[in-house]
Amino acid sequence: MHDGCSGTFESGKQIVDKIRMMGFNTNPLGTPLEIHCSNCDAIFQMETMESQCPACSMVYGVTPCHSHSAQFVKAAGVNY
Repeated sequence: MHDGCSGTFESGKQIVDKIRMMGFNTNPLGTPLEIHCSNCDAIFQMETMESQCPACSMVYGVTPCHSHSAQFVKAAGVNY
């Protein structure tokens, strides 16, 4: 069920699973976000709701309601 913007997620895997289930994972962000990879320290531009670090393949996700800020982006795992 869709929780709107009130849904809470404890992990990046939960976020990525949710946006994949709803078909939002390939949706473009309104403005790309600069992400500092928690796995390899690379900096890259996140352009879709689900993105992968080009240096180490760490997968990141963000929900549509929170896609305006990098603080809400969470890592799901390498090649998740």
